[in-house]
Amino acid sequence: MAGVQTEKVRNDKVLVVEQILAPGEALSLPGERAGVVVYLDAGSVEITPLITPLQEKPRTETVKRGEAVFQPPQAGTVKNTGPAALRVVWTEYLGKGGSETWGPAGLAPNYKVIFENRYGRVYDIQMAAGTSEPLHSHHDRVVICLSGAELMHEMPDGRKENATLKTGEIGWRLATTHVGHNLGKTDLWVIAIEPK
Repeated sequence: MAGVQTEKVRNDKVLVVEQILAPGEALSLPGERAGVVVYLDAGSVEITPLITPLQEKPRTETVKRGEAVFQPPQAGTVKNTGPAALRVVWTEYLGKGGSETWGPAGLAPNYKVIFENRYGRVYDIQMAAGTSEPLHSHHDRVVICLSGAELMHEMPDGRKENATLKTGEIGWRLATTHVGHNLGKTDLWVIAIEPK
């Protein structure tokens, strides 16, 4: 039923799986825990909740590349109803969440908070080639790179660290405070998921 899954991150906070769905294939969403679906391609999906199949009918939605959608702890499926393969990333929250609210606090001013709830904060990072961000902070997070770049991070103690994020890279980053510079010729685009 489901396409090939590749585990990308597993720790005490999250389980992150990338899956390529051929037309007609579905991603099964476990019902025990909440999570986030990030679409790496544009397409069409049919979402079917399994807890109340008599009350809720499947719904078809058009999704955009980079779209991040919260999934409550409810079993279901996301089926590719489009004509082309669809790459999706499922991030499952393994913790119980928390009551604190972060909002945009600590983030660079150009970051856009997509949503925040008791499980985590999800935001969009876009930084044009040749530009910099002011000093800002991140919590531990999943990074899903939609457009890679050559970066340099300046730490508060003066250290400088070069980094490369590649398009399609999915990884785990520890909390940090830094000034970011996009040294490359490509714009950076990342979806970040910070579990609480």
